Order: sequence, then structure tokens, then C-alpha cells
Amino acid sequence: MSENTPLPPPRDLLVRAADRARLQEEAARHPWNPRSEIHGYMLGRKTGLTRIGVNLLRVPAGKESFVFHRHLREEEFAFVLSGKGVVDIGDETFEIGPGDFLGFPAGSHPHNLRNTGAEDLVYLSGGENRQADFAEFPRDGKVMVRIGRDVTIYPSALGEPFWPATPAAEGE
Repeated sequence: MSENTPLPPPRDLLVRAADRARLQEEAARHPWNPRSEIHGYMLGRKTGLTRIGVNLLRVPAGKESFVFHRHLREEEFAFVLSGKGVVDIGDETFEIGPGDFLGFPAGSHPHNLRNTGAEDLVYLSGGENRQADFAEFPRDGKVMVRIGRDVTIYPSALGEPFWPATPAAEGE
């Protein structure tokens, strides 16, 4: 917090389970994935966190989290609390269940979670909230540029090298 910003009251830094029951659960679907359906609470925002996001999320049976993607500047994580599913990481698929932790360093493999069970897949999700980020959506052929809350999507095919290719780089 800056010197000029007053500290929030201590009670605002705690979100109790009973408080969550009174909050409106948020829902989202990724526009590029018709199987995407996710519900939950943005716990970090509720307590005033601005540099990291922490969310309690659930994906209904047969649904997916968002879309296969990777962030180039922000790290992400997920910790499975209940349910079961699979996660696509790069070209591989792994079963996941309670107690499993997923960590995605910036620029690592693209990923997406799918609920393959009969009950909700519930997990704690979080990551950085930097001023700017870039993300790739390799299965959709798109790239995202986000600066603040402004998001622009570009077709990957429109990209061109800024610098000419060097002979050393071409031979590698």
C-alpha cells in the first residue's frame, strides 16, 4: 500500500466461508470454447490484492476451464481441492485430482483443465496481475496483448519478424 493509502480494516482482509455463501458467485465462459464454463469467487480482489489474483473456482462435470493458452509474462497456478479431471499441458494430457498442484511459469507450455468426473472440479487458482501481459492461443492461431484492462487479440499469422533473420539463427 502506498504512504497515502489508508490501510483497510483487518476484518476486510479475511474472507470466511460463511461470507462467501452470501457473495454472488461469478460465472464465465470463454468465447472461443463452447465447452468452457467456470464459476467461482475472486478472493484476492475481495481482500484488496492487486498484484496477484487468487480465485476459488469450480468447473461443472463435462465442462472445461477456459481455452488452451499460455501467458508469456505472468505465472499461474492451480491447486485441486475436489473432483477429478485432466489437464492438457503442451502435447501431453494428465489426470488430476484432490491435492494435485499445477504451476505454470511465464512462457511455459500452453494448458487447459477439463472436468472428466461426475461432480464439480473445484480448485484454487491464482497468478500474477502485471500491468501488461501477452498470451498465446496456439490451437486458435491467436495472440493476446493486454495493457491494464485493455485487451486486443491478433491473428498469429499476421506476425512478422522485427529483425531480419541472421544466418546463425536460421541454422540452429
